[in-house]
Amino acid sequence: MRQLIRRMNHENWHIKQEFFLLNDEGHGKALYIVSTPKRSYSLVCFSHYLEPNRRTDRVIADAWDATFSLFDGKPCHSDINRLESQTPLQEAGRFHASELVMSRANKSLRLFDYVMNSLASGTQPKADVINEIGYLMRTTAVYANGKFGMADRTNYANRSELMQPYQAEMLTVYMIRKFSLDLVEHVAQRKNCRKFVPLDRRLKRHIGIGNATGLGMAPFLVSHPVLIHNWFHARETALASIRSLEAPTPNQANIFQKQIKQAALHISEWNIEDKAYMANITALENDVRFLIERTSKQTKFFEQPRPWDTLYKMAVDNVCIEAQELLVSLILEPYPEYTDKLAHTLHVDREIPFDPSMSVVEFCSLIDHHYSWALAVNFNDLRQSKYFWYYSTEKIEPRRGMRREEIGADKEMQIAVARDIQSMREKLQSAKNQEIMAVFLLRHPEFRHIVKRVLIRAQHEYSEIQDNMIGEKCRPIDILRCKLAFFGATKFDPKSDLWTRVTMFQGAPLDDELSRDDKDNWGFPIKPVSKCYKYL
Repeated sequence: MRQLIRRMNHENWHIKQEFFLLNDEGHGKALYIVSTPKRSYSLVCFSHYLEPNRRTDRVIADAWDATFSLFDGKPCHSDINRLESQTPLQEAGRFHASELVMSRANKSLRLFDYVMNSLASGTQPKADVINEIGYLMRTTAVYANGKFGMADRTNYANRSELMQPYQAEMLTVYMIRKFSLDLVEHVAQRKNCRKFVPLDRRLKRHIGIGNATGLGMAPFLVSHPVLIHNWFHARETALASIRSLEAPTPNQANIFQKQIKQAALHISEWNIEDKAYMANITALENDVRFLIERTSKQTKFFEQPRPWDTLYKMAVDNVCIEAQELLVSLILEPYPEYTDKLAHTLHVDREIPFDPSMSVVEFCSLIDHHYSWALAVNFNDLRQSKYFWYYSTEKIEPRRGMRREEIGADKEMQIAVARDIQSMREKLQSAKNQEIMAVFLLRHPEFRHIVKRVLIRAQHEYSEIQDNMIGEKCRPIDILRCKLAFFGATKFDPKSDLWTRVTMFQGAPLDDELSRDDKDNWGFPIKPVSKCYKYL
């Protein structure tokens, strides 16, 4: 998200509402054109009446408040007519290569109606109420990469603005945010045009887009090891470069001190129902105060040699893992040039080749060196194989079942890396040391996926989640948070260990603010408290 906003600012992107053909209740269609230096993209929006008994965020839903298509270029009338018949169907529809992304969203009825009624009565909604929820709509899916006939990523991966992973999807989500803000003002004005007032800009900027994410995202991190390595490697490379600096400039130190104070306010406004994660947030809040005290201007902390390295080591020794991770983000904040220059490394552009002539003994040494964590898991303990993962045809997404209580373990997904590593290592014991792996795989083709993973891990140190995915202690919510955090999501609101709601683009510049100098200072949004309020 941050990369996208910076690019929009640097390249002077423009967004235009081409038409907004909605009735008094807000049902109809709208079109937005996004103009970049080289080409245009369009978000085609369809707003629908949704019966209350059909409202659900589950992937099995077949109706939504709004559906969207990101179109490559500017659609003509026939394109819009075609999309009007297909986009509301989502998975049941069929699309052309001119469509890059499709998505759908549901209203947060409580906040949407509250904001709409406030504006219709001539008053501004309260910041506390907006901050409590944070979005008028939440997406329940954002599909791309060739699904349902849409353009394959290879069609546009060489475009500078979409080269990095998920930039097309993030652009779609950003545009859905704009649509949701236009929609609530439209309905409020139609309800009472005489008293209607537009939403205060400070409140408008504090509204993001929600997202509900479940178990389906967890297997993604297992099945895309090179991509995940690239993300972590870029992060660690940027962090290492900054830690090695002898000293920040006064401006860079000032940015950090402002941002850590804003992060503290952001955390203090982060209240959720999940007791375990609320306890983590409380611990995080206390540890951030500790870091603020240690790095305040009075301490002259940044006058010592290599202060970023000192600060990082201090955090490792003194604060919780949540605070350590937050600190990494804060250390990166004053140096967008360090992260942006690594942006081209985030995507995957090649497969890892398999050398069929590799000997069994050579392959065993790779397993022993890189997978000691997997070999250490004791699968004689039934708790270490408590769960199995499967794809539910009823729910149309991955699910996790209890191995000894539910049927379906014979159809489990290839997600138990630790167990499969152990099984393969045991089979390799009976093979001759100089036998080549091609011969071994002819006898045991069931291990092809593990051979590929081991070869990937040999070259990509961050490619594996070093956890037993089928064990009792595995918490999928932590895996979901990992990927969503890379997207730039905030205000995680876990509903269980299996799914969470988050807020995206909260605090981000509005479309008519993209050229402002403060385009990058919205990572830790806080609610507006007065007319003098601004994002620091």
